[in-house]
Amino acid sequence: MDAAAPSPTHAERTRRQADVVAALAAVLPPHALLWRREETLPYECDGLTAYRQQPLVVALPETEAQVAAVLKACHALQVPVVARGAGTGLSGGALPHALGVTLSLAKFNRIVKVDPIARTALVQCGVRNAAISEAAAPHGLYYAPDPSSQIACTIGGNVAENSGGVHCLKYGLTLHNILKVRGFTVQGEPVEFGADALDSAGLDLLSIVVGSEGMLAVTIEVTVKLLPRPRVARCLMASFDDITKAGDAVAAIIAAGLIPAGLEMMDKPMTAAVEDFVHAGYDLDAAAILLCESDGTPEEVEEEVARMQAVLSGAGATRLEISRDEAQRLRFWSGRKNAFPASGRISPDYMCMDSTIPRKRLAEMLTAIAQMEDRHRLRCVNVFHAGDGNLHPLILFDANQADQLQRAEAFGAEILELSVALGGTVTGEHGVGVEKLNSMCVQFSEQERELMFGVKAAFDPGGTLNPGKVIPTLHRCAEYGRMHVKKGLLPFPELERF
Repeated sequence: MDAAAPSPTHAERTRRQADVVAALAAVLPPHALLWRREETLPYECDGLTAYRQQPLVVALPETEAQVAAVLKACHALQVPVVARGAGTGLSGGALPHALGVTLSLAKFNRIVKVDPIARTALVQCGVRNAAISEAAAPHGLYYAPDPSSQIACTIGGNVAENSGGVHCLKYGLTLHNILKVRGFTVQGEPVEFGADALDSAGLDLLSIVVGSEGMLAVTIEVTVKLLPRPRVARCLMASFDDITKAGDAVAAIIAAGLIPAGLEMMDKPMTAAVEDFVHAGYDLDAAAILLCESDGTPEEVEEEVARMQAVLSGAGATRLEISRDEAQRLRFWSGRKNAFPASGRISPDYMCMDSTIPRKRLAEMLTAIAQMEDRHRLRCVNVFHAGDGNLHPLILFDANQADQLQRAEAFGAEILELSVALGGTVTGEHGVGVEKLNSMCVQFSEQERELMFGVKAAFDPGGTLNPGKVIPTLHRCAEYGRMHVKKGLLPFPELERF
């Protein structure tokens, strides 16, 4: 089932909808089953609003037995199922299937247990990321991954996308901070990945399911690791009059053996946008700013901040400011964490890209993006998880203007292709979804994509769990290759034969 498959006719949709509603009405209470247009419309997209598809039916189960029953009923009818959490994803991973069921897990929002001795928490998939740290705070603990959307995004979605956040350089992504995932297969059978212990026997299937974007199983419950909250944290803001110097400074910090708790970069247009929104105290004259955070004991922080100051000064920083207290530290980070809503204030629409490149190529990428702005006649503001080379260029456009969405898509594709050419990858933490299907053709060979399909088939032989996402078909890549050559874009070795 390819995402590019033709849309169903009205008769096909009506016929299928009647069958599905009848089957699910037998296992769900009436209030947990939505199928009228006005009821399902809010589910037509996730955070990537450029692509929309109204679901056939939305199921809102309240118990695990109901989840299993919905999956079994859909499997019997061979109806596609798309699991959905808070809908904050930015790659279309929760985009509904036109003839499928959207399985909303929003009601699974209970923190089952916080174990301060084992330093773990057992939480349902619909628990908000930030709520885990709130529950663990009385024990002096917290959950480290902190996506910018953490006040809204859910742990089930974090598992699907292997989310990170501004502190992932030191503390890792979702994969590094969970022990076990429990859920159901597409057939409605219970399944577990990982264990309560630090390791489990057999193949490491936890690493396969984390980041699989809901294509292998439906997550219901997650055991997360908790960490002691650092005694002290201080944020250092460094200004640079040249983006090349800022990019080189990032590489210099890591080369010096420093691993900051967070290391973020924003260019001048992004700094202006967020400063106008949250008044974080950013330097508006800087071509780029870096936010470098140190946490730990007071002694550790004092030493690390001094070392970071020396490296940044040597790299050409024109201004250095260290947070005086916790309020100012949070204010520095508030600007970075509000980069996306700030961009929404200066443009009717934006497309947030997500790719990863070697840290030493950051300046090269920023220079190239400036040239792409002229070529595609669109503005782009940039914010990076600079410490691990994870880019988030935000392409600004107006979907109401003819061809601007198409230009934004072409702009984004060029950024992703350059990321691969620079030795990086087409995604960092937002996933592939439907947004980056074409870009997967650039990075992975036909043989590699077939292996991915093989893993998918092992869990979901019928291909009905979140179909048309992540892995592009051979036909799709062939078509993209022809268009690619015709447009004379970057080298595309895998598709030259087309």
